[in-house]
Parts: sequence; structure tokens; C-alpha cells
Amino acid sequence: MHYVGRELNEECAVFGIWGHANAARLTYYGLHSMQHRGQEGAGIAVTDGKRIYDHKGLGLVNDVFDHEKLEQLNKGHAAIGHVRYSTQGGNSYANVQPLVFRSQKDTLSIAHNGNLVNAHKLKGELEERGSIFQTTSDTEVIAHLIKRDFSDNFIESVKHALSVIKGAYALAMLTERQLIAALDPNGLRPLSLGRLGEAWVIASETCAFDLIGATYVRDINPGEILIIDSDGLHSEFYTNHSNPAICSMEYIYFSRPDSNIQGINVHAARKNLGRMLAQEAPVEADVVTGVPDSSISAAIGYAEATGIPYELGMIKNRYVGRTFIQPSQELREQGVKMKLSPVRAIIEGKRVVMVDDSIVRGTTSRRIVGMLRDAGATEVHVRISSPPITHPCFYGIDTSTSSELIAATHSVEEIREEIGADSLVFLGVDGMMKAIGRDPALKNCGQCLACFTGKYPTEIYPDTVLPHEKEMLV
Repeated sequence: MHYVGRELNEECAVFGIWGHANAARLTYYGLHSMQHRGQEGAGIAVTDGKRIYDHKGLGLVNDVFDHEKLEQLNKGHAAIGHVRYSTQGGNSYANVQPLVFRSQKDTLSIAHNGNLVNAHKLKGELEERGSIFQTTSDTEVIAHLIKRDFSDNFIESVKHALSVIKGAYALAMLTERQLIAALDPNGLRPLSLGRLGEAWVIASETCAFDLIGATYVRDINPGEILIIDSDGLHSEFYTNHSNPAICSMEYIYFSRPDSNIQGINVHAARKNLGRMLAQEAPVEADVVTGVPDSSISAAIGYAEATGIPYELGMIKNRYVGRTFIQPSQELREQGVKMKLSPVRAIIEGKRVVMVDDSIVRGTTSRRIVGMLRDAGATEVHVRISSPPITHPCFYGIDTSTSSELIAATHSVEEIREEIGADSLVFLGVDGMMKAIGRDPALKNCGQCLACFTGKYPTEIYPDTVLPHEKEMLV
């Protein structure tokens, strides 16, 4: 996936399993549990030790895989899977993962969550050396680097490729003989290891383990590569220079509330964000409500800390996808109307605190504030459980250019006027880090704060940034 200057969207999810007779079906369930991370495409690749079989397609996991397709894949003991939002290359079949690369010697399948900030540079170098690319996904760059290493040791070729690419990557790779998981030196994306009987499992979120009955073992470390094969599990580090900086938005917005990221439950972290927000921005009101679904935990925390009753002031239509997934502004605005309905009996005649996890463009917030007023709210006070998003993300979250990020061009007061709220307060960066509760001994508590501060944990290459954005890099 790659930054192309569009909307805020989730990146992707990867899943892998080794040593189970129902590898394909369990991968299907694992992907289904992480559907929230990408809704545009899904795929599964399996191996029986002799060859790799795969199937992928556009749409939701349920759309891509029916009983017949899963039965066709039910012939291997190991599999990897992927759900995708097209942060790079557009929504085309060719870019749906896992990508499969076949050669005379062997086959390699790759599933990637994240974004390579030097993909354009590497692709140019590879093309000069004769490489021909079949997709517009930067994930394909990884395969070319591995294949062109010319080492007799496949794992050494993988380690060399990982030392060359820069950016965010949580990888699941499958050959006929091995399942490989790897995480970038900053650990920008979550990736965990689990156990299901004698089988090993990897997943972007621990909620996938819960669904299939696997037991969480540990998080994969920044700069680590795990090799799982007939000899068991083996861990190596391909770099001595790791600097933990997991994406803060995983805790704030992206991950499922029942997932745990590096020992911290997402729901608990969001409640703490709400409690911290109550300390920083109390207000007199009659009711607290959260924007479903990702803001409900923070709203509960805010209500508990202030003593203001929490109420279900908005109902979500479960058959409409997340508005940020919509591929155009027009569709996204229509999606807000289809997605949420205010509960007039709860809202009418009340001073309402509306808790949300973020404001990106302000479009959704403006429409929700308007819906609450139309439902009879006498006051609407907006509280955001994250700092203002002022800078684009180059690591796989499809944020807009800075000109489309309302906090990059407007003050908090100007945003308040734009969305029509009676008051607006964002959580501070220090309060956010304290509330999430990661190790304070780590730089920035081991979190990436780039979208809030403009301080990126990796080098940002010139061809990654639109010309008018360069002066905003810190």
C-alpha cells in the first residue's frame, strides 16, 4: 500500500497459520474478524508442502469466499490471508493480496500491512535492472528484492530485503516450506503470535485469535523475523536498530475494542482516553453520547469521570460500512446519513456532549452535530479523544493531504465554527500518551505521533511527499 493523498482510511490486516489441517477455513475466520481493517478486497493462499494455491477477489470476505471456494483451498496445512483497503494502487483485482510470485525454483506469497516510504525509489532502481512489475502495489517491490538477492539462503535474502525497505510493514509470507512473519524496526503496525493446539498463528489483531480459539503468545517485536516450518518456530532480528513507534491511531480508532496491543486492551485504553479528556475538558451537560462504534468506549470513560449519564444517542446502521472507507467525498457524505440516526427521545431538550475519536476533514462531524440539533439538542459540545490531526501519514493510513486535513489549516475555534458545535476540545498529546498507558521510558511512550506533530519516525523520501507538503515536514 502507498500514500496517494486521499482520505483517512484504515490500512489492512494479515493473518497466517502453520500446522493445521483446516488452515484455509481458519484463515477465513481470522480475516472475517478483522474485516473492519479493510473492505475492498480479500485473499487466501495455502500450501500443501508441494505447491501454493490461492484465491482472491474484490469485496468483503463473505463475498470473495463461499463454501465451494474454501473447499477448493482446503488442501494445505499452512495459509496466509489479507483484507485490504486500497491505500496504494487503486481498487483493482491485481493489487488484492496475498500476491503470489512463481518461479522455477519455488513460489512466494506475500501479505503486507503498511506502506513503504521508499517504494518509488526502489521500484525505479529495480526496473533499471530489468524487473517488470505486474501491479501498482509497493508490496511487489519486496518480492523483487528477495528474488534478486541471489543468495542460496532464502531467509538471508528476506533479511536483506527487509534491511533495504523503509517505512511500515507487518508481513506474512508463505512458501511451500515456511511461514514467515516480519515487522518493521519501528513496529508501526501491530502483529501478534498465537497458538492453536500444535499450530502457530499470526494476526494483525488478537481478536482473530479469540474467534478461532487460539491462545495469545506474544507480540512480534520491531525488527524481528519469525520463521515457522517443520522444525518449529525460530526467531531472528534482521536489524540492531529498532525504535518502537506503534501507530497511535491503532489504540484511538482502528483496532477492535476486544483486541490487545502489546499488553494493553484497546477498549480499556479508549476508556482512559475518555477519562483524560474529562479531566482536560469538562463541561456542564445533561447527557454524553459517543459516535458509534469506535468512540463509544471513550464516551463511557468521559461519562464515568464527569458523572454525566452516558446514553445511546446515536444508532448505527450495521449494514453500512465505515464512512471513511467510502472512496469519494460525495459517497462518504451520503454514507454519514445512511450510517447514523440520532435517538430523538434521548437527545431532545438536552445539552449533549458528543465524544468522537478524531476529526479529519470536519465533514462527518458537521453532519453529526447537525443531526443532533435537528433531533432537538439544545447544546452540542464536541470532545475529541485524540489531538488534532495536522499532518499526513505515509505509513499506510490513507490520510488526506494537509490541505484537506482541517486541523492543518484551521484553529480549534475555526473548526468549532465549521462543524457548528457550541464548544470543541481535543485531547492533548501528553494526555493521550498517559491515558493509553504504554512504557513511559520509551521515546513518546513507544508511539508514532507523526500525524499530530509532524515528527516522523523514519526518513520521508521526497518522492513520497506532494510538492506543497514538503515545508510541513519537521
